[in-house]
Amino acid sequence: MTPEALERGTKWLAQADLRPTRQRLSLATLLVGDGQDRHVTAEGLHAAVLGTGDKVSLATVYNTLKAFCDAGLMQEVTVDGSRSYFDTRMDDHPHYYWEDDGRLTDAPASQLKITSLPTPPEGHEIAKVDVVIRLRRKN
Repeated sequence: MTPEALERGTKWLAQADLRPTRQRLSLATLLVGDGQDRHVTAEGLHAAVLGTGDKVSLATVYNTLKAFCDAGLMQEVTVDGSRSYFDTRMDDHPHYYWEDDGRLTDAPASQLKITSLPTPPEGHEIAKVDVVIRLRRKN
């Protein structure tokens, strides 16, 4: 963990008023330490943190990712209703899901045009529109 990465992780937690516990700081540094946006699964992040020598349980990773989402630091993107990715980029943007290797990446928002949405049922409002474009190799 470089001092710069640690500082980025600390500032990221501070902007949401999250207490920088050892586990949160370790995960935050992996997520934002290099200044790049990330799409991670809990399992992938767990493997990455274990690779640094830190001891963090998978349950702690899940709970911490949920806390980061609840604090507005990340958003959860669900694919297939069962597989969740966690995205550090917080603006509205579409995603590519690469079926062949299970990756999630950003898709170019400038090329997406949504001209109309259905009217929500009475008493409800549209909270968010998630766009996941599934890709697979041509046969």
